[in-house]
Amino acid sequence: MILARFLRRQLLSLSGVGLMLGALFFAAALTPTLIPRSYLTQGMLAGSCFAIGYFAGVLWRRLWHYLELPEPSARARFLANALVAAGCLLVVIVALWRTTAWQNAIRSVMRMAPVETAHPLKVCIIALMTFAVLLVLGRLFVLVSRLLAACTRRLIPRKIANVLGVAIAGLLFWSIANNLLITAAFRTLDSSFREFDALFEPEQPQPTAPGKTGGAASLVKWKELGRTGRRFIASAPTAAEISAVTGRAAQEPVRVYVGLAGGDTAQARARLALDELKRQRGFERKVLIVVTPTGTGWIDPAAMDTVEYLHHGDVASVAMQYSYLNSPLSLLFQPEYGAEAARALFAEIYGYWRTLPKDKRPKLYLHGPSLGAMNSEKSAELFETIGDPIAGALWSGTPFESRIWRWITDNRNPGSPAWLPEFRDSRFVRFMNQNGPTVPPDAPWGAMRVVYLQYASDAITFFAYRDAYQVPAWMNAPRGPDVSPALRWYPIVTMLQLALDMAVANGTPMGFGHVYAPEHYVDAWVAVTDVNDWSAEALTQLKNHLAARARQERDPDRGG
Repeated sequence: MILARFLRRQLLSLSGVGLMLGALFFAAALTPTLIPRSYLTQGMLAGSCFAIGYFAGVLWRRLWHYLELPEPSARARFLANALVAAGCLLVVIVALWRTTAWQNAIRSVMRMAPVETAHPLKVCIIALMTFAVLLVLGRLFVLVSRLLAACTRRLIPRKIANVLGVAIAGLLFWSIANNLLITAAFRTLDSSFREFDALFEPEQPQPTAPGKTGGAASLVKWKELGRTGRRFIASAPTAAEISAVTGRAAQEPVRVYVGLAGGDTAQARARLALDELKRQRGFERKVLIVVTPTGTGWIDPAAMDTVEYLHHGDVASVAMQYSYLNSPLSLLFQPEYGAEAARALFAEIYGYWRTLPKDKRPKLYLHGPSLGAMNSEKSAELFETIGDPIAGALWSGTPFESRIWRWITDNRNPGSPAWLPEFRDSRFVRFMNQNGPTVPPDAPWGAMRVVYLQYASDAITFFAYRDAYQVPAWMNAPRGPDVSPALRWYPIVTMLQLALDMAVANGTPMGFGHVYAPEHYVDAWVAVTDVNDWSAEALTQLKNHLAARARQERDPDRGG
């Protein structure tokens, strides 16, 4: 009985305006965005949006009362709340009924089989649980702020004390969340990822060839490569595998990788990488690529295998790990580490490369997937390379905070879409997606070639904080081929939807979201490295071979 009375009192204390806004936010959260969602993530998102809408309504109600505006009578308030409750219930029921159709609208553009149900009942239960937790936290915040205001009311005026109580409570909650919870979570995650990185997998044996990184003669120990580094070295195609596909003589690609355990500082690891690259005679290859990996040190095999096949193995690549955490966590907690490591590695490689005779040294390129793309952008300074420029760069899935990508996109040619921009005369930089570039392949390039490979459904690329109050440019017509026409913009909610899409962007089929397909890397590398010794038929056969292999051997570390 006591519990029942308590629950009844809590339910009656809910704000009518808050429930109305919460229901609208809840319904908006169920609409399609870029990535299909499970009932668990959908329920948590919907519950969080309901809570935000509810708190906005409560704030509006308190502001009305604070300004001493006319209050409706008790009877009018009761009738209004009853109508609001009925309307809210109707909105919620319709939104839940539409959930399956909305999810299938996303799945259809990604060529995924439709689901029979999006489990609306489970979504509703999880949303209610999420809202209840957030409601308790919100009321705890109000209680603390009132206690603090009461303590200071003896010394200062009441209204000032109320404002001061809210401010102090906000600082207290932020301090607890940031300094206690987030720090503890970071240490736990960092330790977990470090232990995971140290795991050895039996399907990745130590190389026996003396020329391989991690082999007996290597300057880099096999155990110091880390899990993603060992996978990168062990997964390289052999000369025989390349020849079997191309029908031509091939070389063993050179792959150099230095893990975090390879040195105490980024500069020390970069020098070790240079020495190992020189030992393997990487500067004698036709193509040399400085790769910046993702947060965990992962390098997309779809990208590296592709360029090695295109150049018949006459490729050397060098990379260096800078974190154990995956890309989102690295971006949150260690944003400076990736840029520092990328800069250190490029400075060592470029510094030695520019001392070599120009007619005998390889063409130098940059590459990075995901967070690696953003840090790779930062690795080369314009005034350092302007006198002796590199050949180009390929960046895929570039995060939304990448400074150069953002500037080029914002200053694109009028009429070109934000999801596939054209920039000036396209001689320096071009954008590609599943359908290639908008520029004809035979359009002339300048001295340097930069290609951004990106999908319109990649939230890691197209998220922005301003989406909370402004319609994103990539939502304007015409839309990308992998963006649902049912997608709509809603204030605040769309930003939260896209934030969730970032977290699950690697859960899509290959060729959508943040999972880049080898056949699209073929087109990108052909453009960047000026491949001209392949026929159209041979390129199609290569795409089919790489696509079949990638889908069969999808990397579990993808997008780390």
